[in-house]
Amino acid sequence: MDFEKILQELKKSLVSLFSDKFSEFTQESKKDIELFLNESKDKLERWTSLLAQGKLTIEDFEWLVKSQKDLFQMKALQAAGISKISLGHFKNKIVKTIVDTIKIIVF
Repeated sequence: MDFEKILQELKKSLVSLFSDKFSEFTQESKKDIELFLNESKDKLERWTSLLAQGKLTIEDFEWLVKSQKDLFQMKALQAAGISKISLGHFKNKIVKTIVDTIKIIVF
């Protein structure tokens, strides 16, 4: 399993999610996405490996990813005045996108 390819796929999926919801901030948000993926890379790689080996269920994996969502800063959106409630909902969509992308790749 080539985790660098997985990271690239995650980045592509997250950029697409941002451009669908906040198209005017896509470029700025790429930095936030890269920062989050870099900070979470080791954990995501370990959890993805455990998921692929059957040592984690998809529910366990999702719970672990949710534990990382506070690392996702979204500074560009905060600076633009997007409400905390909207950012919270959007973080949940980010978690779902990560889980769905990994699920497609692993299974």
